[in-house]
Amino acid sequence: MSKTEDLDGVFKRIEALADTRRLESVARSTSYGTPALKVGDRAFVRLLDSDTLVLQCPLEQKVLLMEISPDIYYETDHYIGHEALLMRLSAVSDEELSLRLEDAWRFKGPGNLAEEKT
Repeated sequence: MSKTEDLDGVFKRIEALADTRRLESVARSTSYGTPALKVGDRAFVRLLDSDTLVLQCPLEQKVLLMEISPDIYYETDHYIGHEALLMRLSAVSDEELSLRLEDAWRFKGPGNLAEEKT
């Protein structure tokens, strides 16, 4: 199996959970050569590798999540100070992952999309 096929297989879980949450105006795309989901023209989540998801989130939420669940959420030097959080897919439940997907969608999506969902 090629690296691209491996990432596509992993990404099916992400797409299925986004679909289950009924996130509107979401399209599959790529970001930095890996599978991503966009709302409008803005990526809100992408794969970094087969076990790491990059989620967009506000800095204060990022710090809180890393403090509460360091086994799931972390950052590398590259992401310090950025509104992006790394997530270990092998350590997160589908319920938690789907909640984080919706949070990222709300954070990056146009205001009217998030308001309609509430």
